[in-house]
Amino acid sequence: MESNKLNHMEYLDGMEAMDSNIMDKVLNLVHKYDYHQYTDSDVENALMKDNLSLDDYAAILSPAAMPYLEDMARKALSKTRKHFGNSVCMFTPLYISNYCENHCVYCGFNCKNKIHRGKLSLEEIEEELKEIASTGLKEILLLTGESRPMSGIEYIGESVKLAAKYFSTVGIEIYPLNSEEYEYLHECGADFVSVYQETYNPDKYEQVHLSGPKRIFPYRFHSQERALLGGMRGVAFGALLGLDDFRKDAFAAGLHAFFIQQKYPHAEISFSTPRLRPYINNADNNPNDVHEKQLLQVMLAYRLLMPFAGITISTRERAGFRDHVIGMVATKISAGVKVGVGGHNGDEKGDEQFEISDPRNVDEVHQAILNRGLQPVYTDYVRI
Repeated sequence: MESNKLNHMEYLDGMEAMDSNIMDKVLNLVHKYDYHQYTDSDVENALMKDNLSLDDYAAILSPAAMPYLEDMARKALSKTRKHFGNSVCMFTPLYISNYCENHCVYCGFNCKNKIHRGKLSLEEIEEELKEIASTGLKEILLLTGESRPMSGIEYIGESVKLAAKYFSTVGIEIYPLNSEEYEYLHECGADFVSVYQETYNPDKYEQVHLSGPKRIFPYRFHSQERALLGGMRGVAFGALLGLDDFRKDAFAAGLHAFFIQQKYPHAEISFSTPRLRPYINNADNNPNDVHEKQLLQVMLAYRLLMPFAGITISTRERAGFRDHVIGMVATKISAGVKVGVGGHNGDEKGDEQFEISDPRNVDEVHQAILNRGLQPVYTDYVRI
């Protein structure tokens, strides 16, 4: 293990500190969360309610709820249909750079991993965007590794402007920013921000983020709130399931989103549920005890806690599982995914972040949605 003198709970110079109590509320509740205390009757009582309390949410995330997945699924389906109809939104990610300053032990982009690094020029980005737009998709997610020197705010802003020419919805999944920087990217055309805490256990967080600005836990935690203060329409939450105790991490991500929704009721809230995946030079990077049933339980719990939240299912999961959860609980699915830098318009310019499990193209995912009796949605938002 490399040594690092950065205190993972103290802000670095230039990091905007938030006057917010949400992190303390989440960490206190997670610290008290003993999921072994819940019983069958706790789960049954929770499933009888139309609106769950936080204790009900804790119960349906517990091991006691595993025999009730079918009941949870029926209830989740009802909630999903009520708030989303039978529609499933489609999108794809575009990685524009994989340079990174962080040493995160679970990620293929980490600065110590010997991979081919690449960054798309603005001309190359536009060619990629044109190629993706030709598939009919109207939502794009722009991603970078976490390196301000190699992927500066201006570069990302120009990329967002290009994306807004071709897509009605533009999301960004980049390094955390200050609120005024989020405001700038929003003005460029970004609609929503995805930031995943990876693990909400500060001790584990310190162990897996050995160096780099990502090591600073509270700055990452408050990213969604800064994004909303910067004018973003929506924010996404999630933990990297399998990195630590997945039940506690999922509990924390739900609490985090719940408290943000309470404080910013106008915000569009969504979840993603990534599991650990192998990456180049680390084929053994797999989730600890998070199998498909456990992953489904997490997704169902999110839906029952926040019936109106979007839930994304990524290509980290196999096609059969993705097809099973769309409509029932997932409201958004990626298609035609490349997780290297570029690659939609030819060869990838940089190596991939992780191995995907579902390589289907847009037409194939579109057909899979139809096969489930659902409606593929390409545009769910129009700028005026």
